[in-house]
Amino acid sequence: MRLALFNKGRLGYVDGTDIVDVTERLAPFPASPSGALQQYIEGAARGGQPQIDLAGCARLPLSEAVLEAPLPRPGKIIGAPVNYLDHKAEMEYSTSIADLGVFLKANSSVIGPGQDIVLPYSDKRTDQEGELGVVIGRTAHRISADQALDHVFGYTCVLDITVRSGEDRSTRKSFDTFTPIGPWVVTTDEIPDPDRLDLRCDVAGATRQHTSTADLIFGVRELIAYTSSVMTLHPGDVIATGTPAGVGPLSHGDRVVVEIERIGRLEVGVDGSRSTPYDQRPGR
Repeated sequence: MRLALFNKGRLGYVDGTDIVDVTERLAPFPASPSGALQQYIEGAARGGQPQIDLAGCARLPLSEAVLEAPLPRPGKIIGAPVNYLDHKAEMEYSTSIADLGVFLKANSSVIGPGQDIVLPYSDKRTDQEGELGVVIGRTAHRISADQALDHVFGYTCVLDITVRSGEDRSTRKSFDTFTPIGPWVVTTDEIPDPDRLDLRCDVAGATRQHTSTADLIFGVRELIAYTSSVMTLHPGDVIATGTPAGVGPLSHGDRVVVEIERIGRLEVGVDGSRSTPYDQRPGR
């Protein structure tokens, strides 16, 4: 099933060309910054996923809904640097994820479909990185690769936006708006093998990235197992699995689209109207 947030935090079940409001059925608790889908994932981890009865639920065309980030404030966003060999070659890195490990992004960097990536600097390149996102469904600590998919709730599209400056990865990737997520989360029953998905990322109408997740250095199972050996993973945490070759600079007015087979299409804009010179940043 496909679960989305829409229209100011409502939880929706995507049913063909409609979205059905299942907030009261699946997340009947007071609203929180983490969102109704986070509440549902945590509840499902405690007691299993209830059957969804759509009878009597409000329904509207998906085209009329305002979709939001399905997980507006994940507990953790974990990134996988240099996890495709072609990206390693493109960036002329001598190392890969096997040497670098994983990194964290600020959860305040999340935006949803239709929102804008805000470019911070007028004279530093800011790149798009289209990625498969893994949403954790059960607490995972030092699990094996064979157990990994049992701890996944679902999958989504992620853009890992990056400033090419000299700071640490977590700084360069954690500016507000630097983690678009969406348009929804697709549960694991619809994606039996996350390591065989087609991924494409377009910028300003031109395809920059096109790959299969079969080309990941650490596949989804191995990546979850490795990450859980470093840090405990909790329900609702998001792992961005890495980007292939084709990263490139974003410009004011661009439209960025990442589309992943069986998951969906995430589109956001780019706003450079408020960018400033790098040497005018605070703390320079």
